[in-house]
Amino acid sequence: MQVDITINNSSDRQARYLTWAPSPLRLRLADVPTLGPPVTVTLASERDPAGGDLLFRAASPTAPKPAPTLKVALPRNGSSVTVRVYGRFGRPSLVDGDVRVVARFKSNVIGKLPVMVRVRKDAARLSPAERDRFVAALAQLNDRGTGRFADFRNMHVLASTDEAHGAAGFLPWHRAYLLDLERELQAIDPSVALPYWRFDRPAASLFTREFLGETDALGNAEFHPANPLTFWTTDGVLGVIRRAQPGFDPATMAARGVFSEADTLALGTNFAAFTAMEGNPHGTAHVSSFSGPITSVPTAARDPLFFLLHCNVDRLWARWQRKNKRFDPATPASYASGATPTSLRVGHNLNDTMWPWNGVVTPPRPVNAPGGTLSGSPTVSRPGPQPRVRDMLDYQGSVAPASVLGFAYDDVS
Repeated sequence: MQVDITINNSSDRQARYLTWAPSPLRLRLADVPTLGPPVTVTLASERDPAGGDLLFRAASPTAPKPAPTLKVALPRNGSSVTVRVYGRFGRPSLVDGDVRVVARFKSNVIGKLPVMVRVRKDAARLSPAERDRFVAALAQLNDRGTGRFADFRNMHVLASTDEAHGAAGFLPWHRAYLLDLERELQAIDPSVALPYWRFDRPAASLFTREFLGETDALGNAEFHPANPLTFWTTDGVLGVIRRAQPGFDPATMAARGVFSEADTLALGTNFAAFTAMEGNPHGTAHVSSFSGPITSVPTAARDPLFFLLHCNVDRLWARWQRKNKRFDPATPASYASGATPTSLRVGHNLNDTMWPWNGVVTPPRPVNAPGGTLSGSPTVSRPGPQPRVRDMLDYQGSVAPASVLGFAYDDVS
């Protein structure tokens, strides 16, 4: 007797990635006589030491909460049964396949599928292997200035400032931007998730030659010879320009002047109030601790640190959303949509599609739209190739399960 197991409605190995949100887990019996009652199997996880862990739940909306095991009755005619599987919060994976979905009949294992609980983590706490996989994928995306990273660089320039800054769409736009970049990295290495720079804390292991570089007196980030970011190239220039401001030591100090996480989460309970975080901590983190491209909107994306900084900005938004239950686009406090559905600048209204993914180049949008459509994912179908502002709010399916975007944070349930 054997059970076939499928994750995320796909047999593709690149679909075997989970977050804290539910994913469909499909089971069917193979090679059994068709006569007789259904066969009851027990689902559980089998994990490596320090590996990820799983929870299971029946598909019914009235089913009990997710649990470490689940009994499932499978028809003998080979038809499938779909349940839900979750990464167990607080127990993400370290490496690909370090936890398995196991189906048992009595004491016998009759099905097994390796998966990964892949979530975004604090960059300062990554294992060396996680760090190395991330920098390798990022360097390959850049490919010494000739790779797809150029599109991401060209999306965050002076001409596009108003598309992504200074209005309500700041947070949704950057959430889509990070998601697009992360999906490109995962096309290179599916085990990679974008890490975040927790800029209100010291990050000794982040600003090293093995990771994002150790700044020298001339304002250059120095890398270990084995670090592929050594060959980082943007705008035709080799290297990363970044100098610590006088008196600032990123190994022992938080970014200077940034609001603490507690202060950020206390900015207000409606989105309009929370958008003040674009100034502090976001803007302060950009300018207070380093000099170089990172300090200016038109040039900030030249520095890989930019993406980890913005990943933390997005994490703070996710924590605020969880704290205040602000995932539902239909709830006014979840987004500052303006007095009418079109009262904000184009691209910032709740139902607007966003540049450059929509390809719109008519004024006031920039005359070019690099980057094309949002990258697809083998694990989820949303937000689609032309994301709207509203599509970026309910990223974990807290309101509508179909809205899951396929990412999560290590400290946001």
